[in-house]
Amino acid sequence: MTAPLSIEPFLRALVESGGSDLHCKVGSPPRVRIDGRLRKLQTADLNAADTERMVAEVMRADLIDAFARTNEADFAFSLPGVGRFRVNAFRSRGSAGLVFRRVSVGAIPLEELGLPPILSSLALEPRGLVLVTGPTGVGKSTTLAGMIDHINNNREVHIVTVEDPIEVLHFDKLSMINQREVRVDTEDFSTALRAAMRQDPDVILVGEMRDQETVKAALAAAETGHFVMSTLHTTDAQETVNRVIDFFPPHEQKQVRLSLAGALRGIVCQRLVPRADGEGRCVAMEVCINTGRISEAISEPDKTALMNDLISEGTYYGMQTFDQHLVALIRDGAVTLEAAMAASTNPHDLTVELRRLGLVA
Repeated sequence: MTAPLSIEPFLRALVESGGSDLHCKVGSPPRVRIDGRLRKLQTADLNAADTERMVAEVMRADLIDAFARTNEADFAFSLPGVGRFRVNAFRSRGSAGLVFRRVSVGAIPLEELGLPPILSSLALEPRGLVLVTGPTGVGKSTTLAGMIDHINNNREVHIVTVEDPIEVLHFDKLSMINQREVRVDTEDFSTALRAAMRQDPDVILVGEMRDQETVKAALAAAETGHFVMSTLHTTDAQETVNRVIDFFPPHEQKQVRLSLAGALRGIVCQRLVPRADGEGRCVAMEVCINTGRISEAISEPDKTALMNDLISEGTYYGMQTFDQHLVALIRDGAVTLEAAMAASTNPHDLTVELRRLGLVA
């Protein structure tokens, strides 16, 4: 009789290969994402009974009824001796499927992540709003965890995080940190944010801005003297501003623009680019700091389109566009021209700049 299939060997393979995600679906062998590519594990195709057993193995008891009703579930799972994972369980054509994201116990320091020094300064802002943006899987949570760790090492403050689920576990150093997980410790982001205002926080991390209520509560917290960090799935700073505004009906947008222009401290946008040596990927960043001219571009709709130009001219303040960072990565030999072109916002302008600097013919 064949022993029931366990998720453990597949999660071990994910960790040992240095992958970021494990995908399990019926009719295919499990696959591990390594440096952005999905690679098959050398094992048999999974069947419906296999994935149902995996769901039963990893899902918390309090989520089983909700999963049966909604066919969706997000939660965290820890396997002793292997690691901690963010899990999404779902149904596809009636069968259960799972995706595991490997997450850290303890943050990676900002210095080790190789991020621009301005992020250390942003992390120590006494109040205001910082947004870290980009598509899924580009390391937004890793960057935010590094910023929280930097605060934890340098400020005696109370940090409250609201996450879905908790991805990186932090331990008290100079700061006191309370981490709350949606559906485990609180109903949702907006409820937790309202409650956080009665918990004497100095710093609030909101895992993601998903709706108008969460955005409104985050802006209010930033305007009332708290330092707030959060994420959005946007591609650059200009789109981030527009996305925040678009959460609100037209008659409220003018006031939201003014609130955002006053509360914002910075926007950090991320993309991952394959390294030239083939050893993983490195991060390319657009960094927008809220100077007087950026604030004006946010508050006045007809000037928002100027943000990219203002960022490119703002190197004195620590600002950079994606293409400016890509130029530096090419100059340093960190990425190839082809990889940079694929990640560039404007490949033609990038080529012109590289030619001007004599980096390409």
